[in-house]
Amino acid sequence: MNMWEIFVAVILGLVEGLTEFAPVSSTGHMIIVDDLWLKSTELFGSEVANAFKVVIQLGSILAVVVLFWGRFMDLLGLRKLKGTSAVNGPKLNLLQIFVGLLPAGVLGLLFEDYIDDHLFTMKTVIVGLFLGAFLMIAADKFRPKLTAETVDQITYKQAFGVGLIQCLSLWPGFSRSGSTISGGVLLGMSYRAASDFTFIMAVPIMAGASLLKIVKYWEHFTPEVLPFFIAGFISAFIFALFCIRFFLILINKVKLTPFAIYRIVLAVVLLFIIW
Repeated sequence: MNMWEIFVAVILGLVEGLTEFAPVSSTGHMIIVDDLWLKSTELFGSEVANAFKVVIQLGSILAVVVLFWGRFMDLLGLRKLKGTSAVNGPKLNLLQIFVGLLPAGVLGLLFEDYIDDHLFTMKTVIVGLFLGAFLMIAADKFRPKLTAETVDQITYKQAFGVGLIQCLSLWPGFSRSGSTISGGVLLGMSYRAASDFTFIMAVPIMAGASLLKIVKYWEHFTPEVLPFFIAGFISAFIFALFCIRFFLILINKVKLTPFAIYRIVLAVVLLFIIW
């Protein structure tokens, strides 16, 4: 394993960690950084590169688990969550998480092969970046009266509504975080409640999708590429840890429009690249 390969792994882990949970589309950034610059497929082949992207995604998932450890323990009934209104009042439960995951989970299973084979192109990502940006601007402009200040005040109806809107994220470039946070805000959640719900939901759906792909690419997890995978996993975990903390502080202050503007600029850059 040479230094260039480790560098590629760390940079791609950085990109994954910084963009997976921000509403800016990790797919769009991966195309710019990897497909147009680092070209990880040329190092070990496309199958190993695809397996690597699953591994670094698991690094980002682990960061969410660490940051929301108390919440997950409470959801599983292993420990009561202290220091929130959930102690004496209503609180988020596993059924609400399931309701939120169901729509995108079903559609993702039905259309996974089609999405992988036909939608992961530069043009579809650009479309997703533009449309996702407009949804985010709409969330800022047309958000209704606040009905869920914290994640524990989310209703089943809101959870299912967010799940339906999350289906948009199956289109590459739309962004899972961008669609679900925007959807939550449009359904009456605070920005922090929508963000918390987004990150909590991300763990089971991303972990499930990642495990299915690990099975698919298992034969490519060979000893010679393990250092490459490990470096990327650690990088993604560390950068996701800091990015999520920073984003949760920032979102209540700046809302979604600045991220939407960034997405539009990114889409324009991609347009210039392909033309």
